[in-house]
Amino acid sequence: MSFDDAYQALTDHDDDARWAYGTGFADPLAGVPTALPAGVDPADLAAYCLMLGDDALIMSHRLQQWVTRAPELEDEMALANIALDLLGQARLLLTRAAEAGAGDKKNEDDLAYLRGPEDFRHVRLAERTDADFAHLIARLLVFATWRLALLDRLAANPDPVLAAIGAKGVKEVAYHRDYAAGWVVRLGDGTELSHRRMQEAVDAVWPLTGELFAAHEVELRVGVDPAGLREECDAVFDEVLRVATLRSPESTPGATAGRDGVHGEELTEILDELQGLARATPGGVW
Repeated sequence: MSFDDAYQALTDHDDDARWAYGTGFADPLAGVPTALPAGVDPADLAAYCLMLGDDALIMSHRLQQWVTRAPELEDEMALANIALDLLGQARLLLTRAAEAGAGDKKNEDDLAYLRGPEDFRHVRLAERTDADFAHLIARLLVFATWRLALLDRLAANPDPVLAAIGAKGVKEVAYHRDYAAGWVVRLGDGTELSHRRMQEAVDAVWPLTGELFAAHEVELRVGVDPAGLREECDAVFDEVLRVATLRSPESTPGATAGRDGVHGEELTEILDELQGLARATPGGVW
């Protein structure tokens, strides 16, 4: 599949072929109508794009770390493709953030490679280290279910870039959610050992879900109110866990810590790996 620019790929909703967001174009916003919609504060738009872009970038990096570690070759490919989809979303969103005026950063690379941990605005679920494959799958189920509901509503955003990303993203992220759900059921309704470890993973991940539905003031002004996603997401979680014969943990309240730049040592570890080459060779191109 080929397109003249990324915008054609984003808006070609009649094409059912899979398309990895991060491939097939050099300039993420070439051909995109990028004029700011009337009444939208550029600073708010930049901040919101950073939030969604950082969610995708950090989750993508964590998924990439599982390549060569997954239980089957098919899963190596699946996780790599999911990571690529999220990386492409990150490229588009960070480019939009830079264009809207995200501080002194000029492009997607500046935002990905030249910010410190305190400047990242992703939810903490994205940066979590996975103790084993079951933890990864539990985390991916929660992340993808939440992001799918968010992207579905983002398709109606007045910003043309966000709307295009939302409309195209639902196709990709629906696969991410279904892939994770399949593995949760496979492990939860499997052997005694796999059931126990899948339940342990769900119990460990669930305390991080509250933050996904805590509304930040920027989200309320220019984006999707995450509080409105909770009922839909909980219905999906409950059904998947029921089929997997797993117990549903109690929902927990959350705060916008990650959106406010509060992160743990896990993010420092990620950025040391992610940014090392770019910081060691300033201005390098590869």
